[in-house]
Amino acid sequence: MEVTEAPRPQAPPVPQGPRAYRRRVRQRGPIAGLLLPMTAGSLGLLLLRDNTQTWRGAGGFLLAVLAAPGLLVAGAPLTSGSSYTLAVLGSAVLWIGLGAIAARMATRTPVATWRDFWHEYMWLAGGIWVGVVVALVATNLILGRAFL
Repeated sequence: MEVTEAPRPQAPPVPQGPRAYRRRVRQRGPIAGLLLPMTAGSLGLLLLRDNTQTWRGAGGFLLAVLAAPGLLVAGAPLTSGSSYTLAVLGSAVLWIGLGAIAARMATRTPVATWRDFWHEYMWLAGGIWVGVVVALVATNLILGRAFL
């Protein structure tokens, strides 16, 4: 009795070839790196707007700081002023750089996809987010339960 394999479905061809697709990932990766922080920051601002509940304040602050880690360096929420604008711009530069690094790492293989980009990006962003949470916990311990 002879066993035959079922034919595998063919993947659709890559438009303009794999090189063009890799180049597209490398070119658009830095901008794509801003998508997740912009979404988190927008959601954080929505939660903080007309805030009257503790969970909205804590959640909005956490999302804002995860989206713009530079806010911690600027002293948020203990200070106010124009330093927040510089912190947000510095954080945008950080996320653009992270997107560029993730795009470079994802396109090391000949057939790179956006899935590869997001895989690399999430590992890098996860490191930043863990650092932000550790900084918040350390600040909470040093200042005596001021944040949490």
